[in-house]
Amino acid sequence: MDPIVEAALRKWPHVPHCWGWLALDARGDWYMRDERVQAAGPFPQVKGSRITHDKLREFIHRNYLHDGAGAWFFQNGPQRVYVELEAAPFVWRVGPDFAVQAHTGEATEARAAWLDEHGRLFLDTALGFGLVHTLDMGHAAEAVEAGRWQPQALVFAEMPARFGYVLAPRPA
Repeated sequence: MDPIVEAALRKWPHVPHCWGWLALDARGDWYMRDERVQAAGPFPQVKGSRITHDKLREFIHRNYLHDGAGAWFFQNGPQRVYVELEAAPFVWRVGPDFAVQAHTGEATEARAAWLDEHGRLFLDTALGFGLVHTLDMGHAAEAVEAGRWQPQALVFAEMPARFGYVLAPRPA
C-alpha cells in the first residue's frame, strides 16, 4: 500500500466504503461504474468506462487488496472501493517461457491449473487465484503440453468458494 494511502487512513479512519463503482473484467481491464451505469445493468453485461490512464491503473494496482471475507478492493486514500470481478481476482499473462505475471505487474508461479466448463484456464499461484488472459492461451497450451501444468476440471460457480474470493461484494 502506498505511504500516502496509509497516511490518509490514519487521518480519516471512518470514511464509508464504496460499492459497485469499480470492476475488473476477464482481460484485466478496470472499469468505472457510476450510478447511471450501475442502473443500466449488472457487471459485466454493462461494463462502464474503461480506465486507460496509466498512472491511475498503477495506483490501483499498488493498492489492490482483499479483506478477510475474500472481497477485493482498491484502497483509495481513506476510502475502500470494493471491486466487482468478472472471473477472478487476478488475470494472468503467460510468456513464451511460461513465466506468469498478474495484471498488476507482479510475477508469480503456478501451483495448480483448472479448466472451467467454458474452456477457460485458471491458475492458483502463490499470489492468488486468477484467469489466464485469452491472448496467452497459446503459451498456456504449450505449458500444458510440456507437462508443466496439469489442469483439473472445476465448474466456474464453485471457484469463488473454493479459492476464497467474492465476485460481487455487497455491504453487510
